[in-house]
Amino acid sequence: MGQRRPHEERCSCSNTDCLERPLKRLFEGLGRVVAACPWPFALLPLLVSGGLGSGFIFLPGLQENDIEGQFTPTGGPAKAERDLVRLHFPTNDSRFFAQRLATEGSYAALIAVATGNGSVLSPEARREVLKLNEAVQNLGTPGSYRQHCASLLGACVHPNPLVPLLGSPQLGPLSYPSNGSGSFLGTTLGGVRTNGSGYVESARAMKLLYYLREDGDEAEKSREWLETFLREFPGVLAGLNLAAVRVTYFTSLSRQQEFEGNTKSVIPLFSVTYFLTITFSIVSCLRLSCIRNNVWLACCGVISAGLAVLSSFGLLMFCGVPFVVTVANAPFLILGVGVDDMFIMIASWEQSASKKDTKSRLADTYSEAALSVTVTTVTDVLAFFIGTWTTFPSVQSFCLYTGTAFIFCYIYTMTFFGAIIVLNDKRVQGNRHWLTCMPVEQGRTSCFYNACCIGSCSSKSSELQTNETVSEHPMSLFFKKYYGPFLTVKWTKLLVVLLYGAYLGGSIYGCTQIREGIDLRNLASDDSYVIPYYDDDETYFSEYGPRVMVIINGNVSYWEPDVREKIETCLEDIENISYVDKNLTESWLRVYIALAKNLSININNKDVFMNNLTFLFRYPGFELDINMTHNEITASRFFVQTVNVTSAVDEKNLLNQLRAKAEECSIPLKVYHPAFIYYDQYLVIVQNTIQNVLIAAGAMLVVSLFLIPNLLCSLWVTFAIASVIVGVTGFMTFWDVNLDSISMINLVICIGFSVDFSAHISYAFVTSKESSANKKAIGALYQLGYPVLQGAISTILGVVILAAAKTYIFRTFFKIMFLVILFGAVHGLVFIPVFLTFFGYFGTSKIQEVRYRNNKDCP
Repeated sequence: MGQRRPHEERCSCSNTDCLERPLKRLFEGLGRVVAACPWPFALLPLLVSGGLGSGFIFLPGLQENDIEGQFTPTGGPAKAERDLVRLHFPTNDSRFFAQRLATEGSYAALIAVATGNGSVLSPEARREVLKLNEAVQNLGTPGSYRQHCASLLGACVHPNPLVPLLGSPQLGPLSYPSNGSGSFLGTTLGGVRTNGSGYVESARAMKLLYYLREDGDEAEKSREWLETFLREFPGVLAGLNLAAVRVTYFTSLSRQQEFEGNTKSVIPLFSVTYFLTITFSIVSCLRLSCIRNNVWLACCGVISAGLAVLSSFGLLMFCGVPFVVTVANAPFLILGVGVDDMFIMIASWEQSASKKDTKSRLADTYSEAALSVTVTTVTDVLAFFIGTWTTFPSVQSFCLYTGTAFIFCYIYTMTFFGAIIVLNDKRVQGNRHWLTCMPVEQGRTSCFYNACCIGSCSSKSSELQTNETVSEHPMSLFFKKYYGPFLTVKWTKLLVVLLYGAYLGGSIYGCTQIREGIDLRNLASDDSYVIPYYDDDETYFSEYGPRVMVIINGNVSYWEPDVREKIETCLEDIENISYVDKNLTESWLRVYIALAKNLSININNKDVFMNNLTFLFRYPGFELDINMTHNEITASRFFVQTVNVTSAVDEKNLLNQLRAKAEECSIPLKVYHPAFIYYDQYLVIVQNTIQNVLIAAGAMLVVSLFLIPNLLCSLWVTFAIASVIVGVTGFMTFWDVNLDSISMINLVICIGFSVDFSAHISYAFVTSKESSANKKAIGALYQLGYPVLQGAISTILGVVILAAAKTYIFRTFFKIMFLVILFGAVHGLVFIPVFLTFFGYFGTSKIQEVRYRNNKDCP
């Protein structure tokens, strides 16, 4: 031990096994300890899981499913802008204007669409809309709506500016989008056809918005009315027997309530998933011999993953970590990973069958399999904990819960499952039946007995066979005798290279077409009542977008002509954006300037400017657009109307262009609309994703360098990460998956799983004693090809049931996990073995020769 190690054995760029060797020794020692005393290692995890699992009693108080809080970036600019609006322009529900709200408000919404090809303005349709309006206002206790409605001039705000006119025999000429009375119809009358003069000829849909009070104690009463609406309205609507219009509905509570119901909808899928995984595990471990059958190993491997979920979730609930709906995906993933580790352990155990002693055999198993499992666990856990650095709370919670579960999964695999392997081996050594644990008698002549209890009519089959041939699984032999040699043929390699080129080209093209942002409709289940409402809203009311506030923040000398000119220039710059209709701008300052000109008032003096604002306040709403403190205007606002904001790209461009114009203005400007809270995700989603991927990939490279004893192979593992991420991101486009906070979670997972498959094969390749690269690749596939394939199938089985989910969140999780596992497995079983034969062999043979020759000198 005191001797200086030869130069070839020291850590270097070509030999980085200085950590791998002592870890192997450590795992060998652990294997011997577990083999010597299996029962404590089997029972202690059960007790720990039971204790930590009691943390689930805190689950009801830890559920955090607020959509804005979980799916918008922490510290987004729009949240600060909303606080500014609330500070300077507090809402007055007795002088209510919907466009002046700092939030979406509290409301119930209906969209009445004319049946057939009719018009909602036809006499019959108008009568039914009035009938519908009356039914809504009479919901609940008599007069309850009128008690809680938002009001203007002492009366409830009309749900649509046309409602007072619907009872008239003739509506009269209606200009569109602004009516002659000053009402804006662009967002309340949809599918409009106008004549050459801009007057309405027909309209397909009408939107009714019933706003409620939110001030003080009224907020809770308004919520109760909305809950009554959701409970009673479907029955009331059915009872109206409307023929001229069909109706869809929505409330300010709907999106949140539907989102919170997503978790409950996926709970029944857990039992199906565990059944599928257990079934697959059992089938994979079946043997004809009733003694060597590994059914109990398969079952306990699944139980080990379940214990990891119970322990990790319970621990974090004890610590008060919020539980969000995205975390409900984690058990499906952990189950697949736990079973993957189980297959690796079983494969190494069976390949160590040449050793008679259980301690030596388990030490060998831990030496080979535990290190491979350690590499994948460390990389997975690192990927998830790096994912907690994002600004999306939903991603943070998921990564924290899942990363912690992976740690427990690893611990229980090394302890609980290792102990089960030992106990199962004792049963095998005792020649006991896998189901009854009763000794199997040898020498019986009954063919029926031998077939049931031994696996064949011959009594000789009961004799314990521990030679390597018996232990080899047929699939392992397939990889050794057929698949490996086929993959290493020259022409096959060429085909693989061409296939990879096509894969990479398609992936890169898909990356250039990726769509960003989460569509709020996707937070509801497919069969939700809100989906038809969203469809109608998109079909008939998408021409006119958000009515955006343009806020002047700070004391500005409005009475100075040059200041007013600067304000006008900035407002015109905003109006010149392609998404803004300059004819629909609402500016108190423009009105005031015109009013002063008509009244021959010189407003270039501060006192005159301030004292004559009372003339302006005769116009509805303008008084709410100016915040005065001590005869100073501390803030004011204008409104611009956006148009043709129909996609996520439009939303992103609109937000960026508006904020850019506000920044360029010499006057302190801010732009705000409640929808900008969600638009903010476009500013950080790509940046966050790239940041997490790059940091995680760098961390994976460092871990690989330490745990895989070859620099070139570590680089190939990093290459696999980049390649799989590019593939998954590109093919997301082809499968209609956006880049949002939900898919970002899966891309974090992608990093860890990319390492899993490539690391197993790469590690087996560089530790092989074979003399040629092709033989090394065949040996690696023989040793770990089948476990990798099993792991891929088991992980897909763990999430495949989510394809049947009715919600976007869970279906997206399945889609991306399927792509991750598919591409990861193809890299591990096809691309990486071939590429390693080209580049992975250089510089390894001499190192391996010295390493195995002088292994006794390793630390």
